[in-house]
Amino acid sequence: MAAQPVRAIWFDKSAANNWALGWHQDRTTAVQQRAEVPGYGPWSTKQGLLHVEPPFSVLESMVTLRIHLDPVPEDNAPLLVAPGSQRLGKIPEAGIAATVKACGAATCLAEAGDVWAYQTPILHASAASLADGHRRVLQVDYSTLDLPAPLAWLGI
Repeated sequence: MAAQPVRAIWFDKSAANNWALGWHQDRTTAVQQRAEVPGYGPWSTKQGLLHVEPPFSVLESMVTLRIHLDPVPEDNAPLLVAPGSQRLGKIPEAGIAATVKACGAATCLAEAGDVWAYQTPILHASAASLADGHRRVLQVDYSTLDLPAPLAWLGI
């Protein structure tokens, strides 16, 4: 099966809408409807969309693209990643700081139009923006897997 887009997220940091995210792994994905399938859960709702945590092997097979619509210099909340952390499996919350220390942190600067690609479960973070203007990013997660029926990706 070819890679298919399974989730899209729109980020727009600005002076009026600014936030920081601590170090974390993306561990959930959006699905069309809830269905009890062994290994899938817990369930949550994010921005009105139903999400489930799949087995980690599903996340490890996914790739995320971040499409930058604005320049992202040091002061505009660039994505921070811990290189190699995506190969370490599901990292417990209590182990995140030590993992970032061991892997280091890389700053993902970008120009408008740049696209960053990474394995979905990489540890990542972002500070609040210190810049004027926007930091708009379209993030699209891709998978080559189908979810077990009756679960289905929400898609984009």
